[in-house]
Amino acid sequence: MSELFDAVDALVASRSPLPPAEERKRLRVAHGLTLDEVAAALKVRRATVSGWESVKKTTEPRGPEREAYARLLNKLAELYPAPATPPEPAPAAPTGGSAPAEQVPAATPALDTPVRTAPETAPAVDAPTEPPPTRSARPSPSSASRRPVRKAAPADAPTGATGRRFENGPLAVVDVDADGQVLAYCTGGLVLDVPAKSIPALVEWTLREAKLGQPKLSGPGKDADPLLVLTEAALERYGLPVALTDEERRAGRLPEGHKVVKQLARAQWRLTKRGFGPWARIHRPAQGSERACVQLCIPSWHALDSRHWGDVAQLPPAELARVLGVYASRVMTPRGSTAVTGLELMTALHPPTRASEPDADGRRHSEHNPGSLGKDPVDCAPCEAPDGHPLLKDLPRFHIRGPQEKLFEEAYDWARPMTDAECTLRHLVGIDVNMAFAAGANGLIVGLGAPTHVRKPVFDPKLPGSWLVDLSHVDLSRVRTGKDTWADLDADLLPSPFTPKGARPQGPAWYATPTVAYAVELGYEVRPIEAYVRRENGRYLDGWYQRLRDAYLATMADLGVHTDMTPEDFLTAMDGYRDRDPELATVVSAIKATVKGGLGKLRERPRGEGWRPGEPWRALSRPTWRPDIRAAVISRTRVNLHRKIVKHASFTGQYPVAILSDCVVYASNGPSPLDFLPYREGRPLPGGFKLGVNPGLVKHEGTQSVLWGEEVRERFDAPELNLARYIKDGTVTDADNGE
Repeated sequence: MSELFDAVDALVASRSPLPPAEERKRLRVAHGLTLDEVAAALKVRRATVSGWESVKKTTEPRGPEREAYARLLNKLAELYPAPATPPEPAPAAPTGGSAPAEQVPAATPALDTPVRTAPETAPAVDAPTEPPPTRSARPSPSSASRRPVRKAAPADAPTGATGRRFENGPLAVVDVDADGQVLAYCTGGLVLDVPAKSIPALVEWTLREAKLGQPKLSGPGKDADPLLVLTEAALERYGLPVALTDEERRAGRLPEGHKVVKQLARAQWRLTKRGFGPWARIHRPAQGSERACVQLCIPSWHALDSRHWGDVAQLPPAELARVLGVYASRVMTPRGSTAVTGLELMTALHPPTRASEPDADGRRHSEHNPGSLGKDPVDCAPCEAPDGHPLLKDLPRFHIRGPQEKLFEEAYDWARPMTDAECTLRHLVGIDVNMAFAAGANGLIVGLGAPTHVRKPVFDPKLPGSWLVDLSHVDLSRVRTGKDTWADLDADLLPSPFTPKGARPQGPAWYATPTVAYAVELGYEVRPIEAYVRRENGRYLDGWYQRLRDAYLATMADLGVHTDMTPEDFLTAMDGYRDRDPELATVVSAIKATVKGGLGKLRERPRGEGWRPGEPWRALSRPTWRPDIRAAVISRTRVNLHRKIVKHASFTGQYPVAILSDCVVYASNGPSPLDFLPYREGRPLPGGFKLGVNPGLVKHEGTQSVLWGEEVRERFDAPELNLARYIKDGTVTDADNGE
């Protein structure tokens, strides 16, 4: 009988009434809860809670999550009953402008935590007429009176004791107003008066009074250092040039004799080996566990690459703080370029060392943190080494290594002439895999230690490494697509999954584990000749993927693109999503660049510094210089794409015309992906392409006419010109083809 009662209770709970989306958000904000806190309590993702509160596309929780969510909202409703009369609708705040929490439009990031008010002794500038109901005023530093503006603090703001240390956010943009006052614009609209008259004094003020920084991302890790972004006006105030000279730009830093560099030296502050450049790090030796380090970002010195950050360097200080603050709260405080930050995020999530258990005297010591790459670099295998590596210094000069000597796992760059049947169709439609390389890293087993050389090994798909094996016998005209199912395909219309150019292998070559495993999956036997395997391994990139995935999905949700949309709604939402909030769209671009750049840094090449082939370069001294991990991610990404292409071809008889990295072009009678993707009753082909915002799913990249494609190829006399490179906007220049 008790089981029946439990079943009835569960059935009732599955229909627990929930208030409208606006009321759900109001109750959470009233109690000072962030989206992350609610998601952690209900054991769901942040984007899921955001969807429950979305006005435009409200999603509903199910099962036990619904019961728990309803219980939370009921408790909050008792504490914060709805007002008797509804408030007048407030006008939408302009992009990047200041507004109270209730006025932030749905397309902006969740900046709805109650604003921190200034103490009574500090004059309030444009303060809200009614103070928030939950957080009381805190006394401010004596020399840093706050000037709150009408904008809420970010929902991602840290809480607890560590959060109070960093209560003003991870970063600030330092500027000079019309009255000559130096101000620090923090995330959430908070503005601090800056009393510092020099760069050394600015560093001291930041560490003692500004309360900037970010809590560590992992237990054994370290808190993020505060970041100061200096505007051109701030550079002039502190005696720094607005722009670097050509010589300084080539060196990447100010000369040692610059007056500001001398000021820091006199104040016993140090610079890293990068010197005083666009991303300067100013520090002193740590005292115990307390770090003394401040990082500077100087946009006018090209610290924020326009390829990834767009025009954010020209934004007003408050808006620039908002953009960088969203990125910092969802990814991490920038440590340099997006590539550097992507690599640093790996280390922040898996620090190389941790504190040991207390010894007999009660002391703890530093020890290796399991699952990390450790603190010491390891040599790669000779086949994994790029040209010029010290392992290859004994090779003859000008020797070109072939597939039997060099691991060459790269993304696709493949195209073919269109068939007569395809030329009768009207459109070329490009689809692009979302966060393809991030999805390739998810769940991937990679090596953590040094490689072991093995002769004539038995292939193990769970053992990461590099394998010398002949895959030329794999015939794509007949492949296995399931446990007991085979498909007959037109191999001439398919790229090989084993080479970036799509050509069939001609003999033995080096491959990463995912590539060889795919040959086995297709139904063919493999017999490796030799291998370099890594017996110490793990899913090192899982946390990295999850952090970047959540950052991407949360930002896309703020732009009106959610994970639970129908294919039609998704295509509509993606159309012009960047125009809804160009600044947030820039954050999306930066997150994507963090993925690709971070993986690229795993095999960073020499960057000048008088390097000569055969000599070590600086990046080799990092434990995160791991070309084998980069190769494994690219291998798995390429294989994942080929698997979808095979599934699509076996079901529809359609083959790609061109592939570039994560973009695939098909000929179609209609201009939309829905005109050739085999959806049935809203459901995609299992194992094939699926429209959606999640990493690994696809979006519409662009559509051009078949006539356009033929004209472009004829103009450059290139029947196999890769049309995927130009499918987005159709623009092709002579420079693109070496003319």
